[in-house]
Amino acid sequence: MSPEPAVRHDLGHDPDTVAVHFPDTGERLTFGELDERSRRLARAWQDRGVRPGDTVALLLENIGAYYVAAWAAQRSGLRFTPVNWHLTAAEAAYVVEDCGATVLVGSELLAGLAQEICQAVPGVTVRVLVSGREHAGFERLDALLASSPAEPLFPETEGIAMFYSSGTTGRPKGITRELSGAPFGTGGPMDGLLAAAYGFAPGMVLLTPAPLYHAAPLGWGMAAHRRGGTVVAMSRFEPAEMLRLVEAHAVSHLLVVPTMFVRLLKLPAEVRHGFDPSCLWTVVHAAAPCPVPVKRAMLEWWGPVIHEFYAGSEGNGFCAIGPEEWLAHPGSVGRPLLGTVHITDDEGTELPVGEVGTVWFEGGGRFSYHRDDAKTAAAHDTRGWSTLGDVGRLDEDGYLHLVDRRGDLIITGGVNVYPQEVENVLVLHPAVGDAAVIGVPDEDLGRRVHAVVELADPDVPVSGQELVAYCRERLAHFKCPRTVEFTASLPRLPTGKLLRRTLVAVHEQDAPAPAALG
Repeated sequence: MSPEPAVRHDLGHDPDTVAVHFPDTGERLTFGELDERSRRLARAWQDRGVRPGDTVALLLENIGAYYVAAWAAQRSGLRFTPVNWHLTAAEAAYVVEDCGATVLVGSELLAGLAQEICQAVPGVTVRVLVSGREHAGFERLDALLASSPAEPLFPETEGIAMFYSSGTTGRPKGITRELSGAPFGTGGPMDGLLAAAYGFAPGMVLLTPAPLYHAAPLGWGMAAHRRGGTVVAMSRFEPAEMLRLVEAHAVSHLLVVPTMFVRLLKLPAEVRHGFDPSCLWTVVHAAAPCPVPVKRAMLEWWGPVIHEFYAGSEGNGFCAIGPEEWLAHPGSVGRPLLGTVHITDDEGTELPVGEVGTVWFEGGGRFSYHRDDAKTAAAHDTRGWSTLGDVGRLDEDGYLHLVDRRGDLIITGGVNVYPQEVENVLVLHPAVGDAAVIGVPDEDLGRRVHAVVELADPDVPVSGQELVAYCRERLAHFKCPRTVEFTASLPRLPTGKLLRRTLVAVHEQDAPAPAALG
């Protein structure tokens, strides 16, 4: 019988190596500091009655305490739920209450929001604040760490993140997966997958230009830590600053979304030409389909380092594609590394190669939506397959091509229009900084294709007629916007995801007249 593997009580890396750096503030944590502080916090929670299976809510901006709290939960067999601090107090309280959190970790910057949440959610009994001063009802993190022993819990078991959907199409829902009960240090399936697919290894430097309350920046950062990598975390994306940080920190791995590519490509030529991408090993993008011309332009600029994946926080499947594969299958999000992909019609019948239908995964990870049996049932079929609700097709080589989300489909005059296809064209116009396409009520067509456009430079205007003509040169006319309006900024999350429901809600009440072409 083989001996039991040794159980580690740290992340297993050089304690003097920087684990995370926040360039906006200069804050750094070494692996030694991250290990000790997360152990002390885990012991403090245990002393206050927190037990494996309980949930910790994280209400923090991008600061070191985020990783301290996340690793404390990860090594304690706890669930941890990041909370988007851009939500209203009522929206944030809903997430904290719905996930069943008994612990809330907040920050000085968000102290007012944390207090409102705790007033609305009495089930939160352990309240911790990253603050230099006292706040009624909260313990200070520094005092908590100073009073707790540094010895690890025994036993330490793996926790798990419980992410909430972004709420782009409705109220956020928690994504629940089972705790493994494995000894801390075992890791999860994504840790090994990222190492194999993207070369996560000691010495890597991962730059994340988005808030840690989103699944990928936090999850990928923790996966980098597992492998001994350093994480450089921006507070928010700014294209020129991101390029500067890549060079300054010799970044090897970069995690972005397609809208970031668009904004990088629209930087002044002297800024783009002055950037040296030679330190980059792997640039990975996801979260939304990338326009083919945008991806080609990035590959020409940065070389064959750009990879793409398609997956959800549900963990039910994972498709990936490398740069050479993509050039042979432009527009694809790849073939599955986890699960098997099927395309079906609305009755669940599998469709032939090339036909568009709902994307299902077979054999991937199991999940459920917290406290929502109906939504869980709708995401699964009788064969045990599961879906994220996306629409796509498979090509003859088994590569998946996404079309759009089913809920975003516009049926106009009896024909289907996928907004993403139109948006991918609009953002390539030199005057357009960002674009969203939605269906609005129309007496004649039922729904009319309507574009909401954010200009790249407000001082360089463009007419709606010009944008419609631009689309008609590149798309079938029935797909093109019939109306265009301009806005100062589109409602996007920092990850780049469009809050389409916000636009739809406004336009359901006040649909623009057909003549409104800017």
